[in-house]
Amino acid sequence: MTDVNGPSPTARRGWLDRVERLGNALPDPVFILAGCIVVLVIVSVFAAGSGWSAVNPVTGDRLATQSLLSSENVARLFVDMPETLTRFPPLGLVLVVMLGAAVAERSGLFAALLGGGVRHLPTRFLSPAVFIIGLFSHHAADAAYVVLIPLTALVFARAGRHPLAGVAIAYAGISGAFAGNIIPGQFDLLMLGITAPAAQLIDPSYGVNPLGNWWFTLAIGVLFTPIAWFVTDRIIEPRLGEWSGQLPEGVAEADDMGVLDARQRKGLMLAGLVALAVVGLFAALTLWPGAPLIDAEAVGPRRLAPFYGALVAAFMMLFLGCGWAYGAAAGTVTSHRTLVRMMGEGMRDIAPYIVLAFFAAHFVAMFSWSNLGPVLAVRGAEALTALSMPKPLLLVSLLGMSSGLDLVIGSASAKWSAMAPVVVPMMMLLGVSPEMTTAAYRMGDSIFNIVTPLASNFPLVLIISQRWKPDFGIGSMIALMLPYSIAFGLAGIALVTLWVSLSLPVGPGAPATYRLPPPAIAAPAIP
Repeated sequence: MTDVNGPSPTARRGWLDRVERLGNALPDPVFILAGCIVVLVIVSVFAAGSGWSAVNPVTGDRLATQSLLSSENVARLFVDMPETLTRFPPLGLVLVVMLGAAVAERSGLFAALLGGGVRHLPTRFLSPAVFIIGLFSHHAADAAYVVLIPLTALVFARAGRHPLAGVAIAYAGISGAFAGNIIPGQFDLLMLGITAPAAQLIDPSYGVNPLGNWWFTLAIGVLFTPIAWFVTDRIIEPRLGEWSGQLPEGVAEADDMGVLDARQRKGLMLAGLVALAVVGLFAALTLWPGAPLIDAEAVGPRRLAPFYGALVAAFMMLFLGCGWAYGAAAGTVTSHRTLVRMMGEGMRDIAPYIVLAFFAAHFVAMFSWSNLGPVLAVRGAEALTALSMPKPLLLVSLLGMSSGLDLVIGSASAKWSAMAPVVVPMMMLLGVSPEMTTAAYRMGDSIFNIVTPLASNFPLVLIISQRWKPDFGIGSMIALMLPYSIAFGLAGIALVTLWVSLSLPVGPGAPATYRLPPPAIAAPAIP
């Protein structure tokens, strides 16, 4: 059933049925990548046989495509299979950070931070405050959906506001603005870890730091907060109508959700002290005379390269230390064995990602062996240069492609693993930095998260909504969240256009533009 105030149920359900059929017909992302590998092998054989090549404008070397069925590449595939997986840059980053994040989540630290924060929000500023907490919750994984959304609905109801408006603003902050991060976290490490090897296809010396999108993601948070506030209070809540004030059966038992006892409050205080200690440690390792996290021989932003590389360890220590301190005070971490068990459970939970990483790693590696990535990038850049397309239009086109794929493929990392080896080098040849390209992709990837039934947490949010309105259907959910998607999409396009037009830095030491170094040798003309 659908909301009686919405559009025609027949039209809406018909469109939803088509989307669901299309999405359900798609294989798992693992098999999508496996299919891409098969296509890649076929294309590489054809390209090598036809002598397809290009000239790397950085090194001056001629890039000839290679068949993946050559004896050398077949031997490399099987002999190097373990190393191909372990050398996949995002895998190590995710595994290290998750060792700490698993403790922070299972000790209850994330839930306490989210729940305690929402409980004490002033009624007048509920909407923007919940949205900002949603932005911070990007580091809390599924805890954000399980804790923040139902608790926000309850807080809205207690304040005399419609609980579904609370569901909407929380879901918009967690998933609709997923491209925005107030503080960088594990997802930044993951996405920029995929970007790095793609950039090195053109410029082997290029380094991508984990903070390379920080200014852009921070700007998303600043820009989207008033937009989400306006959409919630002026569009969503008036459409929902007045709230009756009656708590449905089964919701009253959640009244104690987010209520912190003395031990939990002590845990939060200790976690805060540990966070300050970790920040102080890495500040000392960076700012102290002769500090090990500074490259004294480098010039400019490259001096901070060791610091950027150490951020993975910093995030792991931050989550681990804060989670341990909180759990010890709250009683959720009773011994070192509990701590180790939590870390092990965290590794177990990301086992599906490791399976995906195996295929993504081989796709990326085989793309590199075939030389198709840089050849396609050079040829594509030459074609786009002939069309004289402005950089903002190029990035908006990438944003649109990312948004469209998001309707049917939920994994951001799987899509980026397949797109980055072509898109990143091509944009570099057109003067756009890898960090700016990644930022545009991430912006597009988050727009439709909240309206596609294929999103992994969409059913959970729908069930939470149905506790407050039993006849709330899929169409009602899409109608509830679509104004956010439209507003975020328009604002995201404007932000990307403005950012690249003004050549603003995307993050610390990460400009929006890229300038090709002079070629090492003179290159012959491409036949």
